[in-house]
Amino acid sequence: MRNREEARKKAEALVARMTLEEKASQLKYNAPAIPRLGIPAYNWWNEVLHGVARAGTATVFPQAIGLAAMFDEDMQEEIASAIAEEARAKFNGQSRHGDRDIYKGLTVWSPNINIFRDPRWGRGHETYGEDPYLTSRLGVRFIQGLQGNGKYLKTAACSKHFAVHSGPEAERHQFDARVNRKDLFETYLPAFEATVKEAGVESVMGAYNRVNGEPACGSKTLLKDILRGKWGFKGHVVSDCWAILDFHTHHMVTATAPESAALALENGCDLNCGVTYLHLLAALQEGLIREEQITEACVRLMTTRYLLGLFDEDCEYDSIPVTAVDTAEHQALAQRAAEKSMVLLENDGVLPLDPEKVKTIAVIGPNADSVMALEGNYNGTSSRYVTLLAGIREYAEAHGIRVLYSLGCHLFKDRTSNLAQADDRMAEAEMYAEIADVTIACVGLDAGLEGEEGDTGNEYFSGDKKDLLIPESQRKLMAMLQKKAKKLVTVIAAGSSLNVPEGNAKIFAWYPGQAGGTALARILFGEVSPSGKLPLTFYHDIEELPAFEDYSMKNRTYRYFEGTPLYPFGYGLSYTDFEIRSAEADRQEMKVLVRNTGKRDGETVVEIYADCDSPLAPKHPRLCGFCRVSLKAGEEKEVRVKLDPLTWTVVDEQGERQPVQTGTLYAGFSQPDARSAELTGKKPYEVKIG
Repeated sequence: MRNREEARKKAEALVARMTLEEKASQLKYNAPAIPRLGIPAYNWWNEVLHGVARAGTATVFPQAIGLAAMFDEDMQEEIASAIAEEARAKFNGQSRHGDRDIYKGLTVWSPNINIFRDPRWGRGHETYGEDPYLTSRLGVRFIQGLQGNGKYLKTAACSKHFAVHSGPEAERHQFDARVNRKDLFETYLPAFEATVKEAGVESVMGAYNRVNGEPACGSKTLLKDILRGKWGFKGHVVSDCWAILDFHTHHMVTATAPESAALALENGCDLNCGVTYLHLLAALQEGLIREEQITEACVRLMTTRYLLGLFDEDCEYDSIPVTAVDTAEHQALAQRAAEKSMVLLENDGVLPLDPEKVKTIAVIGPNADSVMALEGNYNGTSSRYVTLLAGIREYAEAHGIRVLYSLGCHLFKDRTSNLAQADDRMAEAEMYAEIADVTIACVGLDAGLEGEEGDTGNEYFSGDKKDLLIPESQRKLMAMLQKKAKKLVTVIAAGSSLNVPEGNAKIFAWYPGQAGGTALARILFGEVSPSGKLPLTFYHDIEELPAFEDYSMKNRTYRYFEGTPLYPFGYGLSYTDFEIRSAEADRQEMKVLVRNTGKRDGETVVEIYADCDSPLAPKHPRLCGFCRVSLKAGEEKEVRVKLDPLTWTVVDEQGERQPVQTGTLYAGFSQPDARSAELTGKKPYEVKIG
């Protein structure tokens, strides 16, 4: 039933048999059953950001920002397909047992393709980073994996939050994001357009905030003019949860609930996550909307249910058994993803560890034995978490290495009711660090410190960060370890830019999912060479950036940043060495000859950046192609990298794309800037076009 026209005809026929009240009832996320028409109850709200979330046992993959660090489109789709398989399996079993509750459906409100424009934003780790092209490619492939290529939709994906949405979390219910048309169409909208036009995403979710004065979930500009008008979107639009309530309670653009419901429906929001559409009939009675608008929204929603095969007997996915959840194959995939996502930031030669020479390891820090440090947010529940400590211990003890463990300090001093306990393990950590051959410090954040406004346990700055530092208790611990440890390896679990200066080697692990500890151990001991790349810029200090509330792209992200980054976009070291031997290109493709010149097998990402000859181009070359490649020591391969179709265009001040005839392409392994050259000792290969 991937034929939308056929599905819509069936939906129209079904909706024609409904009463007005029945049609209105179906526009809520928790749609009730209509027994006389054979329509079961359906809850539209499900989450699968990096695994089936909030509904019991499921495979937990690395958080979205970690998936982005893989720079691997094929694996992105493979992971999404595995997630969809588990979602179908759980739906099939649960619905047969009468469980049609929240987080149990097939309409999955993922991925989050907002641009991570500012490192303070607490929800940034739900995204694919700061770059529109990388976000577009990973968003498209994730959606294609979720929706499948069968007769029916495997699941119905959702691009969110449309649009211009990235904090501050504390103000999101009343905030007005002001953005010019150049930034809107150059930065904030390309990923949404790609997921609509290329991936055929079934659903789009609006944002909480206003955009240039219009509430996003009731925006004529966004929903009518751009989404349905300019892009031709045919699926359904859902509000963010309780966002329509904000119209009259916080944004103050309407005076009553019926007015808010009418504004959202009038501009094309079909489904209300919340309660405001309970006032649709009142809005109709007041003459604010027409019954035809309720009918159209209901038809769109029923079309999605037909496309999912929910009213048919021959859906190929109905036979997926519950044993398709948490399989050995999915567990292995989660481990490989964690291995590919971790980024080696620095290494003075201490890594990889030699199990023949290391006799004692001290594993210290609040994230060492933390499950929360693996999970991120919008997560499921794994049946087999391997914490960073557990993974290191299992590998080390198999090789006769003694592991000493100390918490060292609490993640954040207010996490414990007894504030005096925040440093009660410092002496223990110090004495272990003094005697160990190597100390591995596991520090950073978790989703209780950076996350969504209102999240349970989110006691720190409404989910957003106030700076780029780890909490003070951890800073004290790291300062001590820097002095006392013979060799210090710093492992940072977090979802955003942090500046942690201590360590002979540093690994950014993100929130690596259920197999994070196994993946880390394999990297530490050289079983796997690190290959992750940063999908966002790491800054020295928040003072280098504009105000958080400023949505202009000036001095933001690698494309417009005016300073020198701590670590550049696209950066990540390896245990081996790669070089670009040659490159040639036309306007659609670049052929790159890449060689592993080191002594270890490994993977890397060939990154292509374009600098258009136009005053309208971004300040710095922008990513326009990438390709992950695996090479044995000494091996050489030619890779063909397709360029972004938008490569030879720039966006003018009116938001229109203009063609460019000439420019320069750069092929390398990081952003082509002076800081990358300083950190890697390499300059990119240049090819002039035109």
